Amino acid sequence: MSRTYFDGGGTNYTKLLSEYSANLKYDKIPAEVIERAKLMTLHTLGVSLAAAPVELSGSAVRVGLAMNGGPGGAATSWLGGHKMSAANAAFVNGTLADMLDWEDCSWFGHPSAGTFPAALALAEELKKDGRSYLEAVVAALEIYMRVGLATQPAPDFNHNKGWGLTSWQIYASAAAAAKIMGFDAARTNQAYGMAALFCTISSNLTQGTMSNSYHYEHGMPAMAGVLGAYCVREGLDNLEGAFDSPYAFIEKMTDAPQRELLDKDLDKFLMMRILIKHWPANMWVQTPTEIILDLLARHKFKPEEVAEIIVDPPTQFRMHYYPEGFSSLMEAQFSMPYVMAAAMLDPSPGPNWYTREKMSDPRLLALAAKIKPGSSPEHTLKGSFDLFIAGDYPEKTVTVTMKDGSRYVGLLDRHKGHPDNMLSAAEFQDLFRHNARVLLKADRAERIIDYVMNIEKQSDLSGFGELLK
Repeated sequence: MSRTYFDGGGTNYTKLLSEYSANLKYDKIPAEVIERAKLMTLHTLGVSLAAAPVELSGSAVRVGLAMNGGPGGAATSWLGGHKMSAANAAFVNGTLADMLDWEDCSWFGHPSAGTFPAALALAEELKKDGRSYLEAVVAALEIYMRVGLATQPAPDFNHNKGWGLTSWQIYASAAAAAKIMGFDAARTNQAYGMAALFCTISSNLTQGTMSNSYHYEHGMPAMAGVLGAYCVREGLDNLEGAFDSPYAFIEKMTDAPQRELLDKDLDKFLMMRILIKHWPANMWVQTPTEIILDLLARHKFKPEEVAEIIVDPPTQFRMHYYPEGFSSLMEAQFSMPYVMAAAMLDPSPGPNWYTREKMSDPRLLALAAKIKPGSSPEHTLKGSFDLFIAGDYPEKTVTVTMKDGSRYVGLLDRHKGHPDNMLSAAEFQDLFRHNARVLLKADRAERIIDYVMNIEKQSDLSGFGELLK
């Protein structure tokens, strides 16, 4: 018996979602959803491997090893192949997954950075089979999507207060951990309770300082979801009903709770509406980057010949430019002028866009200075996400004016990777090859592609880490 001392209004959303997750079976998941789960696994691995040259990636590995008391354990850090506990590996790999801001974007965050690191680490540690892994990641993404929907702020939300995308992020890892550990509905319910207890506060500190610590904010919930599941496995009293009890979780995230969305379309797979990032940059920088690279490829102009580039409408908090240079990875990733200029000068995406030298390169900064906001009212961040949730997407026009007076104009809303313009399986795999080459030889990359695309045939995932060495 699990008691509650606060009136939850008679709802049972936590029980309903717990039963949904615990009862989800591989054979009931549509083939296209299974394939998307594999391709998202591959993409998350690829963008994590591509982050190897970034200074903070090495720092994340060292932090993981320090927490682990040195090498040892059954799970693997994707960078370096170090053995760790599943929780510590989830921390490292969750941080790596977001390092280049290249993994995904749901309607309200980056669930891939929690789901796949937690599920793969526990699958290794517990010697789970590939079908169990796929059940876990699909369940996790579905739970995350509904928790996120229920916790979004009111339309008049002031973004300066800090948005909780790395707060509800914990449900991506907690749901994956509960499922892959084989919890029944009651223990899954408790795992959701532990996630509420381990959830970080909603803060504006990283965005207010543009610190690269933002990427640790994805590693932390990946680890915390696993830790919460460990606690449940060892035994807890009560702690059920986290989504029903007032002020247990949802009201801590928003002053406009929408619990009725927790069981939204449980007969559908909302993970199919998650956007996959085509470029290593913030979500709202994707479209203008796609446009400028398309214009460059079609018209063959030289960046030095550009007089001005206008992005219209501009996006709130995404047009910053500093003539003295950019001070952090996040500051560069969130800047349309910086990313577009970096892409124009080097159309091959990756960590090469974000070296310390590039962030103060006079040629790049001179080009970025020419990229300016248009005159239309800006797309706010909240408004942009609301459009995405509603099935629409912010449309951008990029106008390039050359020094000789000629002009090139591009218009786009749903860039490659948007749910309505998704990468094909071949494009996912080619992007993985591109990213994996930072660390792996071609034959090793092909082995990983084959392994992931046939993961349902694997009877024991404990050897997965060997593929990364």
